[in-house]
Amino acid sequence: MPSVADALRQHADGYLHQYGERMPTEHKRVLAAITRCRTGALGFLRYDCGPCRRTHWVGRSCGNRHCPNCQSDKTQVWLAKRTAQLLPVPYFLVTLTVPEALRKIVRANQRVCYQALFDTGSQTIRELAAGRRFIGTDRLGFFGALHGHRSPIGGLVGGRDPTVYHPHVHFVVPGGGVSQDGSCWQAAPANFLLPEKAASIVYRAKFRDAMREAGLLDQIDAKVWKQKWVFDVEAVGDGRATLKYLAPYVYRAAISNNRITNVDESTVTYRVTPSDSRPPYSRPVSGHEFVRGFLQHTLPRNFHRLRYYGFASPNSKLQFAWVRMLVWFYLGWCYWLAREAEPEPIEKPPVRCAECGGAMQLVAITDGSGRLLYNHPLPYLDSG
Repeated sequence: MPSVADALRQHADGYLHQYGERMPTEHKRVLAAITRCRTGALGFLRYDCGPCRRTHWVGRSCGNRHCPNCQSDKTQVWLAKRTAQLLPVPYFLVTLTVPEALRKIVRANQRVCYQALFDTGSQTIRELAAGRRFIGTDRLGFFGALHGHRSPIGGLVGGRDPTVYHPHVHFVVPGGGVSQDGSCWQAAPANFLLPEKAASIVYRAKFRDAMREAGLLDQIDAKVWKQKWVFDVEAVGDGRATLKYLAPYVYRAAISNNRITNVDESTVTYRVTPSDSRPPYSRPVSGHEFVRGFLQHTLPRNFHRLRYYGFASPNSKLQFAWVRMLVWFYLGWCYWLAREAEPEPIEKPPVRCAECGGAMQLVAITDGSGRLLYNHPLPYLDSG
């Protein structure tokens, strides 16, 4: 089956030839990494099979965070860790985005605008949650994940199409927080976190202030600030299903390999699954359109797609173990009966020999010029 790398190898050169002078350096770096991934251009890994004594050479991976080939292990580790840290409380999925008229500004100023999405969204959640009618405290613990694409005819969740630019952030928020003095857990009202209409108005105002501070306000049509902005709050039960939904996207770029169905000299065809009940369909686009769509979701250098807030942050002074204990006390559980869940370690399966199926051992690594970076051959065993 063709892959994203195959599509980019087929069409990236033509795209670079036509648009290279105007392309950001980070886009060129991503194309260079993915098109060389596992081809041998970055070097090789040498594996020796103990049972049959065969030698196998495998092209090195690029390790780029936008490469679909290089992020699957990180995804599973992230999912296991986040699932283990779910509290026994209701969870909510908060989704926010910007109006269509703003997307060109966002795409041209990604670092500033993506940061504004995270900052203004998280501030809105904490400020409204602190109201007495809601949670009554701003000491929450949640995380946000940036997404950049969706189906041209689908909803905010699901049906992702890499050629459609639709930046939005999903926040996963527990239904409650720690009191200001840190002594107890304050739960949100049943099946309710925040009023969407009020949150939309506050979020819009904060985003406008962020654009003014960034010097971009004059470039934005004033009508945008009179439109209704999306700030959707959805109850999602214990949060497990939401984490499973988000996991494939937190360490992956615009499209996965299994959605590419055909690559030829002029087009790339991929599968789109709508967010509603309609069946999946195939969409062919030109090679240049596919490369453009893929690159528009490239993150600015050193910009993180995931952000953690409050006691969900690893740098929080409020220890997560203490928060969990407060929740247990709130629920009437005995602390000494509770057992803190630890994520099960994700064991990477051994590389298997294509000939005999035996486990192989990494014995050497070379760089792109053939220079030996690591050498640890298997010991010789005299069978005679």
